[in-house]
Amino acid sequence: MNIAKPQFNILWVQVWTLAALQGAITLCWVIYNAYVPQLLTQFGFPASLALVVLIIENALAVILEPLMGGLSDKAKERIGSRFLLISAGVIMSATLFIAIPSIVTFVPPTEVWRSLLPFTLIAWAIAMTIFRSPAIALLIKYSLPAELPLAFSVVTLTGGIIGAFRGVVNQFILGLGAIWTFAIASFVLLAVTAALRIVTPPDKPVDEHHAAINPIPWSELSLILGAGFGIGWGSRLLMDVVSKNLQAQFGQNAWLMVAVGIAIAFASPPAGWVATKIGNSRAILIGIGLTIISLMLIVFAGLPVVFVLLIIAGFSLIINGTIPFALGLMPQRWSGLGIGMYFGGFSLAMSLFGVFLPQPQSITPLIGAVGTTLAFLLAGGCVMASGER
Repeated sequence: MNIAKPQFNILWVQVWTLAALQGAITLCWVIYNAYVPQLLTQFGFPASLALVVLIIENALAVILEPLMGGLSDKAKERIGSRFLLISAGVIMSATLFIAIPSIVTFVPPTEVWRSLLPFTLIAWAIAMTIFRSPAIALLIKYSLPAELPLAFSVVTLTGGIIGAFRGVVNQFILGLGAIWTFAIASFVLLAVTAALRIVTPPDKPVDEHHAAINPIPWSELSLILGAGFGIGWGSRLLMDVVSKNLQAQFGQNAWLMVAVGIAIAFASPPAGWVATKIGNSRAILIGIGLTIISLMLIVFAGLPVVFVLLIIAGFSLIINGTIPFALGLMPQRWSGLGIGMYFGGFSLAMSLFGVFLPQPQSITPLIGAVGTTLAFLLAGGCVMASGER
């Protein structure tokens, strides 16, 4: 009697290791954002310089994310692996990350040396762009296209859980000491990358004739850029509106947004499962519609808990579908470029947000809801224009 063997469409060991890398990246950014204002003031700069540095970092990422993703695609063709860029970027990031608190601790803040700190901060952010898109592009090796939303949900889960605590762990992180905290995060990043390299077999180099039949699809890239921009801008405004309405209803309590962030993270696997059943693009569009309707009901009708739950469900469908959308729209030859273009669009939104709305506390919930709606409609339009299912 023949017994059919189960088919494994997702390489779960590799996916969970990639998710651990995403968790390490998020941890680095949480530590970075907690410490940078303090380190800048210790070195004689105003804390407000942190916003300027962040705008510059996001502006550079608009160009560097697609560039690094595209370079990793070329490396995969020629040597059969993206890990040349991934390893180089991680080593540079870990080294510069440890250098940031070391400069403040061991270098005298004289006029000659003061500029060293902001340049190191920007250099670290650049180093992070070297490997993020190439690393996330590995997901296409670990899953069949139809299963990508479910596979990526694990990556969203780990990054979302760690990122949810960014608003409440600042004092705890600051209490650990800068050098110790930055060093731990650097070693975690290096260790997880090494593990990912071990579990990821190299690809075979692609012959030039086969590569030539897949030119860069510029129209698809423009849709990915627009979707990234819309989701980036909409996400930033959405969380602002939800936070302000929670505060108005329940008072000032940072743990409320932690709960929302954790709920969004744990909603990712169900959202990924739904997307594999009904199609990723359809899931994103449903998520956009559900989020917009629920947000408007919150703004105009108060804050029943059910509307917050609907926003969590809808937003999970959106954010969990972004990377699978980019990967599904691009030929596998240019998967890294597609991921980089999405991150570039997201970074463009964050950079412009910092320029035009440097004081988000002044944004009213109504204006925030309208801005969120327009941004998500832009993203939804790009998804519909792609013709993906």
